[in-house]
Amino acid sequence: MEKRGPCHRFTEHLYHLQLMLSDIVISVETAARQAEERGHSLIDEIRILMVHGLLHLLGFDHEVSEEAELEMEKEEELLLKSLGWKGKGLIQSAHDAETHVNSHEEKPDGELLKDRKREGSLRFYKPKFKYIFCDMDGTLLNSKSQISSTTVKALKEVSSRGVKVVIATGKSRSAVINIFKEVDLAGKDGIVSEFSPGVFLQGLLVYGKQGQEIFRKNLDPSVCREACLYSLENKVPLIAFGKDRCLSLFDHPSVDSLHTVYNEPKAEIMPSVEHLLADADIQKVLFLDTPEVVATTLRPYWSQATGDRAKVVQAVPGHLEIVPAGTSKGSGVNMLLDHLGITPKEPLMGVSRIPLLDRIRVITTSWEYRHP
Repeated sequence: MEKRGPCHRFTEHLYHLQLMLSDIVISVETAARQAEERGHSLIDEIRILMVHGLLHLLGFDHEVSEEAELEMEKEEELLLKSLGWKGKGLIQSAHDAETHVNSHEEKPDGELLKDRKREGSLRFYKPKFKYIFCDMDGTLLNSKSQISSTTVKALKEVSSRGVKVVIATGKSRSAVINIFKEVDLAGKDGIVSEFSPGVFLQGLLVYGKQGQEIFRKNLDPSVCREACLYSLENKVPLIAFGKDRCLSLFDHPSVDSLHTVYNEPKAEIMPSVEHLLADADIQKVLFLDTPEVVATTLRPYWSQATGDRAKVVQAVPGHLEIVPAGTSKGSGVNMLLDHLGITPKEPLMGVSRIPLLDRIRVITTSWEYRHP
């Protein structure tokens, strides 16, 4: 990566940490080196890094635009000043460091200003990472299961820099493609298509180079049969996912909502359990009910009934999924990384949650802020 000030991402010694969302991780070794370079104590450097990281968690992002950078710089200096810090904030220090480097070159003032915007700015840089792995629900999608205009802009910007966005989600691939079509980001030159890699249906379907299927895990047929019979006997709506098809046993508004709200394929109503099981290989089943029924009845029952044959997953309060045991989106991502030849030492971005301001930013695991 070309030399620049802040945010050299992804350190090997943080890669395997199990972190919670909104953790701020600081490398003491890196902070100590930076403190020495800047001429202040380690504790002061950590305070600066904490303020910078906290502002990110509060929704500020200097990499979104120049305006956002100025906004975050102002808030950073305000916070540090309120804490008694008389030095400069992190963003301003980054600019000063870049200006210092450029000042040794014989260039007119106008060219120096352009260089700062092009290279010294925290926004304009050649990214070191090649891939961004993104979830859909609660990440790229808002509360209406749509991609906002702000997120569309961010996706287009990272794509324009040559970074490949890879989807890892519980949704079907056809649902993801339909969602991206609505914002003109599907297809050969878009974010996702039938020829792009991705992890779908909670890691049960993984597509690699040129969209080829490299992994599929089906639900135990006995579990699928029991779930279908339970659905009929208790009148609980159920959707069975078979690759890019959705199958159900009866019509219900909740079944329709999976198509109209969540963009999944329209459910095909099967005449019987036997027809459903014979018509497609099923990767997972999804029960739909009220959050209360799911929490008090469905989840306790199926957590016990599945035993070691399957496991339950709940991403949405009113949805309960039953998936094969020993599978997850994470395992699907690891499989795809191996397929793509990406090692743990290579830089990539994992985004599994976006704050209220609905911008792409890193607030999850395995990230280090590197500052001058």
